[in-house]
Amino acid sequence: MTPPAARLLRRLADSVVREGAATLVTVADTKGSAPREAGAMMAVLADGSYFGTIGGGALEHEAQVLARQLAARGEAVTRRIDRALGPDLGQCCGGRVILDLRVFARADADELQGLAGEAATRDSRQPLLVFGAGHVGRAISLALAPLPFRISWIDGRDDAFPAHVAANADVIASRDPPAEIARAEPGSFVLVLTHDHALDLAITAAALGRPDLPFVGLIGSATKRARFERRLRELGLDETRIASLVCPIGLPGIHGKEPAVIAASVAAQLLGLVGENAGPAKQANSFLILQRAQDEDRW
Repeated sequence: MTPPAARLLRRLADSVVREGAATLVTVADTKGSAPREAGAMMAVLADGSYFGTIGGGALEHEAQVLARQLAARGEAVTRRIDRALGPDLGQCCGGRVILDLRVFARADADELQGLAGEAATRDSRQPLLVFGAGHVGRAISLALAPLPFRISWIDGRDDAFPAHVAANADVIASRDPPAEIARAEPGSFVLVLTHDHALDLAITAAALGRPDLPFVGLIGSATKRARFERRLRELGLDETRIASLVCPIGLPGIHGKEPAVIAASVAAQLLGLVGENAGPAKQANSFLILQRAQDEDRW
């Protein structure tokens, strides 16, 4: 499960070997409302093609123009530009963005691979355990594929998983799914979607028994929740943790029971929770390439 920053840097390394030079544009800092967060990156080649994004609009277009010009020169240069989005560019965000630009050439390919390796160790995607590879589990895996989650997809049935799995998911065919809860890293989210209510109960109880897991979601109705609450009390679970159980899952007001509808609702719910629980992880995502002094360009 390679983080997006690492994938972009590896692709950039391949591009400079093939094309000779390219410019990496990184959001160094933001103040107020901005299109993207610090650490967002975009690579621009001399022919104007690009991959990645720093947020679109006038800011990105202006950065692409300069980045292409710098890449076309092929010189090892750096630039720093500072833009107030409203006064300078007419964008409605209202904030301020500082961008760092650096030209990489063929000789820098090994350095880029090293930076990609470093980025891979700074993976700040939200860890998520998904129990169950049935119709809803598969739909949720697809819905979360392009989103900032690092998924452990768990089922006790060897043949339950599809032939092709999203790049941000690791498949775990476990003979003892509840035991996987003990291996979860602190701060992980948990979704329980198995084919067996007894298994659902065992996994849910194990997850609620760990107060360092901030979200435990169980697929089911209000009736299922009431039955599970009774059983969880019988198992001696803390009332506060029982009350924290999310069941039904998904956003209120979305009532469709089709797997794709449930998946879209759950994906939106989890994205909102990532924002609430990000904390220091947001800083970990700020992978800034330029470490040395740079020029400031008001072009």
